[in-house]
Amino acid sequence: MRFTFRLARNEQLLLLGVLLAIVAFWGGLSELVGRWYKQEEYSHGFFLPLISLFLLWYRRDVLKKSRGAPSAWGLVLLLVAALLLVLGEVTALFLAVQFGFLLALVGLVLCYGGVSLLRVSWLPIAFLLFAIPLPYFIDSQISWRLQLLSSSMGVGLLRALGYAVYLEGNVIDLGNYKLQVVEACSGLRYLYPLLSLSFLMAYIYPAKMVWRVLVFLSAIPITVLTNSARIAMVGVLVARWGNGMADGFLHYFEGWVIFLVCQLVLMAEIWVIERFTLKRSFMEVQQQIPLPPVATPSGVFSARWSRPLVAALVLLVAGWAAALAVGGREEVRPLRANLATFPLELGNWRATESSLSIEVEQALGFSDYVLADYRDEAGDVVNFYTAYYASQRKGVSPHSPQVCIPGGGWVISGISDHKVGLNDGTPLEVVRVVISKDNMHQLVYYWFEQRGRRISNEYLMKWYLLEDAILRNRTDGALVRMVTPMRPGEPAGAADARLTAFARLAVPLLGPYVPK
Repeated sequence: MRFTFRLARNEQLLLLGVLLAIVAFWGGLSELVGRWYKQEEYSHGFFLPLISLFLLWYRRDVLKKSRGAPSAWGLVLLLVAALLLVLGEVTALFLAVQFGFLLALVGLVLCYGGVSLLRVSWLPIAFLLFAIPLPYFIDSQISWRLQLLSSSMGVGLLRALGYAVYLEGNVIDLGNYKLQVVEACSGLRYLYPLLSLSFLMAYIYPAKMVWRVLVFLSAIPITVLTNSARIAMVGVLVARWGNGMADGFLHYFEGWVIFLVCQLVLMAEIWVIERFTLKRSFMEVQQQIPLPPVATPSGVFSARWSRPLVAALVLLVAGWAAALAVGGREEVRPLRANLATFPLELGNWRATESSLSIEVEQALGFSDYVLADYRDEAGDVVNFYTAYYASQRKGVSPHSPQVCIPGGGWVISGISDHKVGLNDGTPLEVVRVVISKDNMHQLVYYWFEQRGRRISNEYLMKWYLLEDAILRNRTDGALVRMVTPMRPGEPAGAADARLTAFARLAVPLLGPYVPK
């Protein structure tokens, strides 16, 4: 007995379109998989495409009955997807490529079966949004804010239980034990997978839309509260059984256990909603995954309608070719001096050069850099770091200090925009960051030198990167960072004055090293 499986012409074209989209958008998709592998908060991403495929397979009969005439809007979306692909190629903004891939899938659905088919297939495609990681600098901003929030709420719970604790930034002083709420304690490794799960639960939950939206959005406060309770529990353990209990508890309860607790709280929330609204039993709520109703086909589907899909393939090939052309175009490389020759004497500051390990240099991907500790006659120190990138294509771009700082064990306890007045009267806008580690505090200034612009806003930096890549065929630029330790009891204003004085000496000298 032989089993044969044949696809109709349009189905073959649709499958070819999906494969072509994967190949064309592969740069962004491979970076996405790399983030799943490297970052624990996104490791659940490996399962999300499988869930999406299962949802499509589960509703296969509804999809077949909902197939209608192709829609021209599919070609419009594919054109937008191709533009996003090119945009991501010239700016190293993988988020644009990843969103473009999902738009391409939607466009292919419209070219194959029209709006009626999209009505019953949008959810499995939209679910893939949870598989797309946020840009690093957005991730880091969310992380340190959640650290501060979890720290303050954890301390509030401890005080409510009658324990005397002191909070300084992200360090909780328990008397005989100091707990530092680091990046791993922000709760992101529970929040992102829980949002995916709460979305599915809200979809399956047979209730009014307002309750389903509530179930989905409640994943955020549930994560924050549960994480704060975990931090508070450490204080209770330390007070009752000593310091040794803390590390074990933190290690054991920082992963899947807390995630399961959050899931149980979500289920309890549904029980409460049912108990006081529809008054159904919990067993009545548990049912199989609902199927969407068959959508009225938009016109009569014909297997002979292959022109929209052929046009879709042409658009995908054109977008892919344009991205390859942009990525392979030789950029303008302005003449510049090597940062190794940056002066080691600035006024009364004398420098001792340092270097990064080969592994770190390869990870950061810069073309040139200088790293030096400048010390003045009073013994004050400013660490000066400038990393120059000859090209910011192919995913190589300055790493935001907000990403690197937590990686070194430091905790961001304050961040703001700040202006420094240079000697020529021009203002220098910087990002001002206060970081803490154990009992140490440091003040950080950083900004981006980008083809004649000094930019502190990372979103604006990406915009100018796109503009200059198209109009000037240049994507070079640099990150400049200055760090000074704060002495015990030293007011922040003294550290600000120190970095301001150093910036007035160093910034005017950057011109030959970071061309306009």
